[in-house]
Amino acid sequence: MHLAPLYPQLYKILKPSFPDCLWSGKGDRKVVALTFDDGPHPQYTPQLIQVLAQHQAIANFFWLGCCVERSPQIAKEIYQRGNWVGIHGYDHTSFPLLTADALQLSLAKTQAAIAKACDLDPKDIRDVRPPNGLFTPRTLTLLRQWQYRPVMWSVVPEDWVRPGIDVVVNRVMHQVVNGSIIVLHDGAHGGQDVAATVAQLLPLLQAQGYAFVTIEQLWHESKL
Repeated sequence: MHLAPLYPQLYKILKPSFPDCLWSGKGDRKVVALTFDDGPHPQYTPQLIQVLAQHQAIANFFWLGCCVERSPQIAKEIYQRGNWVGIHGYDHTSFPLLTADALQLSLAKTQAAIAKACDLDPKDIRDVRPPNGLFTPRTLTLLRQWQYRPVMWSVVPEDWVRPGIDVVVNRVMHQVVNGSIIVLHDGAHGGQDVAATVAQLLPLLQAQGYAFVTIEQLWHESKL
């Protein structure tokens, strides 16, 4: 079942209901945050990196700890190119299904894997996007307790079901506004198309005057 038409309505409901999450930018600047979940993937992510570099675009990657452990050099290259990195859980288990101890371990293992691969202080890796976008108020309470920052989304073109590159691009361009956080995937589900999708998408966004920013920049601006 394809849920793409529902995501814009979910966003309108969830954003005011959970204001401590980062759902989008303030909307006063023509910027977007490109985000990619489920990587790094040994084949799809290097292809994506090259497309981003060709268009001089920065992005944000929410990684699975198990994938970082398998491809640490790819993770390192992404970070060294100026992209922002965050946590997507260790193995894509939905956070509400985990006990508090299991969730804390999943986050800590992923944080440690990213820190090792990218030569970062683990305390600097604080942004978390829940797998499948699923969370509960308890999830958010625990994230705050452990000093993590929950990052959500405003444009979800459902690329992981592979509806076609043109369909994904059209969905994004139809929904994008100032400050949008766009979710795409460079992992096992959807990653097959991600480089070609982004190669089409970036020139269209740039032609409309959008600049690409990091999640850190959006957090900073949200406090101004």
